[in-house]
Amino acid sequence: MARFFYSLLFALLLPLILLFMAWQGQKNKGWRQRWSERFGRVVHRPQPGGLWIHAASVGEVLAAAPLVRAFRQQHPAIPLIMTTFTPTGSAQVRRLFGTGVYHMYLPLDLPWMVRRFLRTLQPALLVIIERELWPNMLAACEEQGVPVLLANARLSEKSALTYQKYPKLALPMLQQLTRVAVQDATDGERYLQLGLPEQRLEVTGSVKFDIDVPEGVVQQGAALRAQWGAQRPVLALASSHENEDEQLLDLYPALLETCPDLLLLLIPRHPERFEAVTNAALTRQLKVQRRSKGAVSPAVQVYVADSMGEMLTLLAAADLVLMGGSLIPRGGHNPIEPAALGKATLVGPYHHNFAQIVADLQQLGALQTVPAEPQELLAALREWLADNAGRQAMGAAGLAAVEANRGAVARLVGHCEELMRLR
Repeated sequence: MARFFYSLLFALLLPLILLFMAWQGQKNKGWRQRWSERFGRVVHRPQPGGLWIHAASVGEVLAAAPLVRAFRQQHPAIPLIMTTFTPTGSAQVRRLFGTGVYHMYLPLDLPWMVRRFLRTLQPALLVIIERELWPNMLAACEEQGVPVLLANARLSEKSALTYQKYPKLALPMLQQLTRVAVQDATDGERYLQLGLPEQRLEVTGSVKFDIDVPEGVVQQGAALRAQWGAQRPVLALASSHENEDEQLLDLYPALLETCPDLLLLLIPRHPERFEAVTNAALTRQLKVQRRSKGAVSPAVQVYVADSMGEMLTLLAAADLVLMGGSLIPRGGHNPIEPAALGKATLVGPYHHNFAQIVADLQQLGALQTVPAEPQELLAALREWLADNAGRQAMGAAGLAAVEANRGAVARLVGHCEELMRLR
């Protein structure tokens, strides 16, 4: 009954949802394209029996990438389908996998749409990355006998409280999950408290530790650094959100007092913010260069990375990395990427999306948390920019931590093979 009222509300809100997507299309035309897929119509149909992986947006696609590569290597004949909700996620799939993976947009979560999608697709298994649970999608999988693996799963305390408010909707979803592979025991305990059967839970660790740094990334980063000035210190703000770039730009003049040649590298999380970040620097009378506009002169103070798919290369060119999404209440972003490159990494107080990873890395000396309060943040940035030996030690600890925690992908591939009856 709860799902009936959920579906009714969803149907009533559908016009507003479509209007929102059209409005978003003014900033990213991908929101206005391929709408038939949003209604459950599969245009390019793969062979039945494929592995369907749902990754909501860019972050989840990146998290799924090691699993996709490992599964393709071991089972090249089995079709791989990836769905995303956002066009930036779609672009990331194309960038990483080209035509080797079928990409479709996830249909809107109405019963007739997801049923039509599943009847056409006929997957052998659905793998959901991290926590993108939709009531009608899970119900349709149960009806059509499609097992569901929730992989690299995490559940913050805040999200668990939200699920607790709607037990009649949340509990059936948990019962419809065939297996839940969580990143750590704390997340697992939260799922059990919500009603997940204990025999369906396994702690596999985070696939993010299985990050593959492509060959040539370090060299490309060094080449960028040579363009900027090899001796210039570089502070990167990675995957930033609104009000975070502005915070760093406001602190930049004070940072110059102790670090006169500092280059501030801003890497916005979403492409629609490239222009706003550039303008924010210009309004502060800072000398700005966008990546798309060519090389950096010695006079440039702020470098805006207005490109997609180059995060590792950009981080490889930095001395100190501050993770975005953690200076404001967004939950933070993946700190393993800079750690895998041997970069000293700082994370703000709002990192609940990666709480266990942050705690583990900090305990190993591979990461440091910093406050968001401007003067305290300024003091921390000054300290780490001045401490070359400390940055090198933290970077080395990060590399060691990433190597020590690899293995989640192999375990997830094993789960996929078992649920698809491949072994």
